[in-house]
Amino acid sequence: MSEFIDILTHARRLNAATKELTVAELSEAASKLAGIIEQRKEDEAEQERTLAAKQLEVARIRKEIEAAGLSPEDILGGAVSSTKTASKKQARTPRPAKYKYIDANGQHKTWTGQGRTPKAIQEALDAGRSLNEFAL
Repeated sequence: MSEFIDILTHARRLNAATKELTVAELSEAASKLAGIIEQRKEDEAEQERTLAAKQLEVARIRKEIEAAGLSPEDILGGAVSSTKTASKKQARTPRPAKYKYIDANGQHKTWTGQGRTPKAIQEALDAGRSLNEFAL
């Protein structure tokens, strides 16, 4: 599709692509393209009218809300404020450690039991030790 658009929007490529067409065929293609353009213009104009009508209605409702001494939160029942806070991510508290082990470097480390099993614990489990041996 993008190749078609490239040909259609570049005069030289369009001329080369339509070189074998007769004037009658070119006129027919031009009239079809003109019809498509007119339809698109009408569609865009309708969308603009719909948007303008919607904006007028919103403005009218806002004026009525202000005239009544209300706020958007009063009308929507707090939904406006909740959408503002929903966009902020709240950091969750880290999980407490459940297991303690010594890694290959001899450092004491802890593991919450979530995610991939640390290599030192996995090796001990493979050797037959129990996970309870590492419990805090």
